[in-house]
Amino acid sequence: MRLCANSGCQLHLIHPLGFEIDDKRMRRAGLDYIDKSLVQEYPDYATCLNNLSANRLFACSTKGTTHYTEINYQAGDVFIFGPETRGLPDQVLNSFPKNHVLRVPMLEGSRSMNLSNTVAIFIFEAWRQNEFLGAL
Repeated sequence: MRLCANSGCQLHLIHPLGFEIDDKRMRRAGLDYIDKSLVQEYPDYATCLNNLSANRLFACSTKGTTHYTEINYQAGDVFIFGPETRGLPDQVLNSFPKNHVLRVPMLEGSRSMNLSNTVAIFIFEAWRQNEFLGAL
Protein backbone atom coordinates (compact mmCIF):
# COMPACT_ATOMS: atom_id res chain seq x y z
CA MET A 1 0.00 0.00 0.00
CA ARG A 2 1.17 3.53 -0.56
CA LEU A 3 0.83 3.95 3.17
CA CYS A 4 2.14 6.88 5.20
CA ALA A 5 2.01 9.60 2.53
CA ASN A 6 2.92 7.36 -0.38
CA SER A 7 5.99 5.58 0.95
CA GLY A 8 5.52 2.67 -1.45
CA CYS A 9 4.67 0.07 1.18
CA GLN A 10 2.06 -2.61 0.72
CA LEU A 11 -0.57 -3.24 3.38
CA HIS A 12 -1.48 -6.82 4.26
CA LEU A 13 -4.65 -7.20 6.34
CA ILE A 14 -5.44 -10.35 8.28
CA HIS A 15 -9.05 -11.24 9.08
CA PRO A 16 -11.00 -10.93 11.21
CA LEU A 17 -10.62 -7.16 11.04
CA GLY A 18 -11.80 -4.82 13.75
CA PHE A 19 -13.05 -2.34 11.13
CA GLU A 20 -14.81 -2.15 7.78
CA ILE A 21 -12.93 -1.36 4.58
CA ASP A 22 -15.60 0.47 2.62
CA ASP A 23 -14.53 3.65 0.79
CA LYS A 24 -16.55 6.00 3.02
CA ARG A 25 -14.92 4.71 6.21
CA MET A 26 -11.44 4.70 4.71
CA ARG A 27 -11.74 8.32 3.58
CA ARG A 28 -12.98 9.33 7.02
CA ALA A 29 -9.98 7.53 8.55
CA GLY A 30 -7.64 9.62 6.41
CA LEU A 31 -6.76 7.06 3.75
CA ASP A 32 -7.47 9.36 0.82
CA TYR A 33 -4.99 7.39 -1.25
CA ILE A 34 -6.92 4.10 -1.04
CA ASP A 35 -7.48 4.09 -4.82
CA LYS A 36 -3.68 4.17 -5.30
CA SER A 37 -3.01 1.58 -2.62
CA LEU A 38 -1.96 -2.03 -2.77
CA VAL A 39 -3.99 -3.84 -0.13
CA GLN A 40 -3.89 -7.62 0.22
CA GLU A 41 -6.32 -9.41 2.53
CA TYR A 42 -5.89 -12.85 4.10
CA PRO A 43 -8.36 -15.05 5.98
CA ASP A 44 -5.83 -15.82 8.75
CA TYR A 45 -2.27 -15.29 9.97
CA ALA A 46 -0.92 -18.60 8.61
CA THR A 47 -2.18 -17.84 5.10
CA CYS A 48 -0.59 -14.40 5.27
CA LEU A 49 2.79 -15.82 6.30
CA ASN A 50 2.63 -18.43 3.54
CA ASN A 51 2.03 -15.75 0.92
CA LEU A 52 4.50 -13.09 2.01
CA SER A 53 7.78 -12.82 0.19
CA ALA A 54 9.54 -11.26 3.14
CA ASN A 55 13.23 -10.62 3.53
CA ARG A 56 12.85 -10.56 7.33
CA LEU A 57 9.84 -10.39 9.64
CA PHE A 58 9.61 -8.07 12.63
CA ALA A 59 6.86 -8.04 15.25
CA CYS A 60 6.02 -4.56 16.52
CA SER A 61 4.89 -4.51 20.13
CA THR A 62 5.04 -2.60 23.39
CA LYS A 63 6.36 -5.92 24.77
CA GLY A 64 9.48 -5.74 22.60
CA THR A 65 12.90 -5.08 24.09
CA THR A 66 14.67 -3.94 20.91
CA HIS A 67 14.12 -0.32 19.91
CA TYR A 68 13.05 0.16 16.29
CA THR A 69 16.18 2.31 15.73
CA GLU A 70 18.55 -0.57 16.60
CA ILE A 71 17.84 -2.46 13.36
CA ASN A 72 19.49 -1.94 9.97
CA TYR A 73 16.46 -2.32 7.70
CA GLN A 74 16.62 -3.81 4.24
CA ALA A 75 14.27 -3.69 1.27
CA GLY A 76 11.76 -6.51 1.66
CA ASP A 77 11.54 -6.37 5.47
CA VAL A 78 8.03 -6.85 6.85
CA PHE A 79 6.50 -5.36 9.99
CA ILE A 80 3.68 -7.21 11.77
CA PHE A 81 1.35 -5.09 13.91
CA GLY A 82 -1.53 -6.28 16.04
CA PRO A 83 -4.87 -4.68 16.73
CA GLU A 84 -4.61 -1.24 18.29
CA THR A 85 -6.67 -2.30 21.31
CA ARG A 86 -4.62 -5.32 22.36
CA GLY A 87 -1.53 -5.74 20.17
CA LEU A 88 -0.16 -9.01 18.87
CA PRO A 89 -1.15 -12.22 20.66
CA ASP A 90 1.54 -13.86 22.81
CA GLN A 91 1.49 -16.89 20.49
CA VAL A 92 2.59 -14.67 17.59
CA LEU A 93 5.14 -12.71 19.66
CA ASN A 94 6.69 -15.94 20.97
CA SER A 95 7.25 -17.17 17.40
CA PHE A 96 9.74 -14.35 16.73
CA PRO A 97 13.37 -14.21 17.84
CA LYS A 98 13.64 -11.79 20.76
CA ASN A 99 15.63 -9.24 18.72
CA HIS A 100 12.88 -9.23 16.08
CA VAL A 101 10.21 -7.96 18.50
CA LEU A 102 10.58 -4.22 18.15
CA ARG A 103 9.18 -1.31 20.13
CA VAL A 104 8.97 2.45 20.04
CA PRO A 105 10.31 3.88 23.31
CA MET A 106 7.66 5.62 25.40
CA LEU A 107 7.55 7.27 28.78
CA GLU A 108 6.97 4.85 31.65
CA GLY A 109 3.29 4.50 32.49
CA SER A 110 2.05 6.10 29.27
CA ARG A 111 -0.58 4.57 27.03
CA SER A 112 0.38 3.00 23.73
CA MET A 113 0.57 5.25 20.71
CA ASN A 114 -2.07 5.27 18.01
CA LEU A 115 -1.50 2.39 15.57
CA SER A 116 -1.27 4.57 12.45
CA ASN A 117 1.32 6.83 14.13
CA THR A 118 3.36 3.82 15.19
CA VAL A 119 3.24 2.32 11.69
CA ALA A 120 4.42 5.65 10.27
CA ILE A 121 7.38 5.72 12.69
CA PHE A 122 8.52 2.24 11.62
CA ILE A 123 7.94 2.80 7.90
CA PHE A 124 9.74 6.11 7.74
CA GLU A 125 12.72 4.89 9.77
CA ALA A 126 13.15 1.90 7.44
CA TRP A 127 12.68 4.09 4.38
CA ARG A 128 15.10 6.73 5.73
CA GLN A 129 17.75 4.07 6.29
CA ASN A 130 17.29 3.04 2.66
CA GLU A 131 17.81 6.67 1.56
CA PHE A 132 14.14 7.03 0.57
CA LEU A 133 14.81 4.96 -2.53
CA GLY A 134 11.79 3.35 -4.19
CA ALA A 135 9.42 1.11 -2.31
CA LEU A 136 10.57 -0.90 0.66
